Amino acid sequence: MSDLRKINIDGVEYEMPGELTLMQACEEAGAEIPRFCYHERLSVAGNCRMCLVEWVGAPKPQASCALQVKDMRPNRDGTPANIRTNSETVKKAREGVMEFLLINHPLDCPICDQGGECDLQDQAMAYGRDHTRFEENKRAVDDKFMGPLVNTVMTRCIQCTRCVRFITEVAGVQEIGLASRGEDAEITTYLEESLTSEMSGNVIDLCPVGALTSKPYAFNARPWELEGVESVDVMDAVGSNIRVDARTGRVLRILPVINDDINEEWISDKTRFVWDGLSRQRLDQPFIRKNGKLTPAGWDEALALVAEKLSGDPEKIAAVAGDMCDAESMKALKDLMDSIGVKSTECRQDGSKLGNDNRSAYLFNTTIAGLEEADAILLVGTNPRLEAPLVNTRIRKTWLEGGLEVGLIGETADLTYEYEHIGSLADDIAVFTKSTKGFARKLRAAKNPVIIIGAGALARKDGAQILRACGELAAKFGIERKGWNVLHGAASRVAGLDMGFVPGEGGLDMDGIADGNADIVYLLGADEFETDKLKDKFVIYQGSHGDRGAHVADVILPGAAYTEKDGLYTNTEGRVQMGFAAVPPKGQSKPDWAILRALSGHMKTELPYDNLEQLREKLMADHPAFNGINYIMEPGEDEVFEPAKLGESGKVLKAALQSPVEDFYMTNPIARASQVMAECSEVASAAQVKEAAE
Repeated sequence: MSDLRKINIDGVEYEMPGELTLMQACEEAGAEIPRFCYHERLSVAGNCRMCLVEWVGAPKPQASCALQVKDMRPNRDGTPANIRTNSETVKKAREGVMEFLLINHPLDCPICDQGGECDLQDQAMAYGRDHTRFEENKRAVDDKFMGPLVNTVMTRCIQCTRCVRFITEVAGVQEIGLASRGEDAEITTYLEESLTSEMSGNVIDLCPVGALTSKPYAFNARPWELEGVESVDVMDAVGSNIRVDARTGRVLRILPVINDDINEEWISDKTRFVWDGLSRQRLDQPFIRKNGKLTPAGWDEALALVAEKLSGDPEKIAAVAGDMCDAESMKALKDLMDSIGVKSTECRQDGSKLGNDNRSAYLFNTTIAGLEEADAILLVGTNPRLEAPLVNTRIRKTWLEGGLEVGLIGETADLTYEYEHIGSLADDIAVFTKSTKGFARKLRAAKNPVIIIGAGALARKDGAQILRACGELAAKFGIERKGWNVLHGAASRVAGLDMGFVPGEGGLDMDGIADGNADIVYLLGADEFETDKLKDKFVIYQGSHGDRGAHVADVILPGAAYTEKDGLYTNTEGRVQMGFAAVPPKGQSKPDWAILRALSGHMKTELPYDNLEQLREKLMADHPAFNGINYIMEPGEDEVFEPAKLGESGKVLKAALQSPVEDFYMTNPIARASQVMAECSEVASAAQVKEAAE
């Protein structure tokens, strides 16, 4: 129960929790408090003084961000502290602060990318004077190099230190700092080197004045020219909520949308800056391979050829769904393959040994927000900083608040928080299960123990045995369903498992398909596996980019990218979310489900839906997990979670556990088509080489 305190705000008495800042209390009372340095998710700095309010009886105005309600002692007569947010004293104080902030600020508004979305512009209009008394020359500051993503115009900087606090507190790397004091104070990077954090782009959103802007987006458009559509990110399985801004059919930037359950108000750099890859290396018309070369073709010709090939022996046909597919397209492909008797269907491109028999077994059951309640976390074969940066920031947030212990079985890495390295081999899981010392003792004593198993640990030849070992560990340490988590890396994986997009009885799994044991292979945006053994097979590739799958294809059917179609995506928690089209498909490309529906017509086995709404109705009818949009469906009463019975018994291999992500910026076809991501990859590689040399 909060400690409630009485406080008088603008003549009205309120009862507020004592731990609220004075700024929050005033806003709860309906007052508007300007600010530059204060941010709800960062520590309090009290730099800008823009949030001044009058405490009646105090000798001077008070910074409302740096005081709490419990600091407001009552008046001498016992009445509550009297706060004024709109008095003449407050108005004069704010005008003075704004005048100081604008002393050295250049008149860059006509050429500044922040123009139209600038806190300084808005607050200067609302709280500033219409003139200045300062006639001295303005101070100039050299621009700083922060890498390929963040553009700097440091003369505009007002030293609010939001960027410093974010990089240090949330991203967990000390790469930006404030050097010198007084009028010589400057925000700079360490030795003016590139930022290496995979979360660095968030400082662009945090900067209130245009000192830090997006380098790839620079001078491309003004905010009022853009049309924004809220959607879902598919760069990983977190399902970050995003807004896609476009102009004249071209995506020009991607920004975060606040969702406290998933990404709070952050997104990774790959999510934010991958947009230039949406217009490069695109497949915008059908192709058929003739005499060894891919040649343009019409839709009817291409679909007729595919229909002819799929009319053969179903035991020789296989279908693979890629990592960024929407649920509707996978459902259409699954229904099409089922209609012709194909058993070799696979959504686990990485060869993961997870099945679809028990939904809780392959979900992130703790939920991303639920990690804040954990007091001990065991990481197995995962590097969440590369596989799911927003999960990693949530772990760091909990660790910073104190009381969280972290252990790791797998390869060591800088995860931005302290952890105990238990071992690197799969054998170490069984050894740890029997241990009673070190982190094992802490995990056993934890009230909310959590295990997070990386996708890479389950994508090995011994993945089923590792799953069994992790299950036995969970049972031994009393980790129940709410503490059992599989951290997927593919946006489509959970939806594929939910609908049973796995081999039927007698069907080939991913290993068999990749080994070339099927004569005809249908790749639905599948590019993340070795395709060398498919060169002599008949390959149908349906997707948006000319990547690995398209290179071995005999027929190419151009599909729409994730920003060009409406679709459902299930994140690693099992949360179903809806993405929306921000721009139309490129050239002759079409939404994937529509291509498959047209193909079924050529095959004389028409799918039982003619539009997206009908397809979704069938999807939800056949698979109840898709019925709940934006929330996680709880398991049924008859679903018993027994981790010790998961996977298969047997020995594990001697190979070390490794993260499946080697290069954070090159994990999918869109990222590999992006020049910005290529530049980021080079910077990251150079930083690793330098670190290794040191």
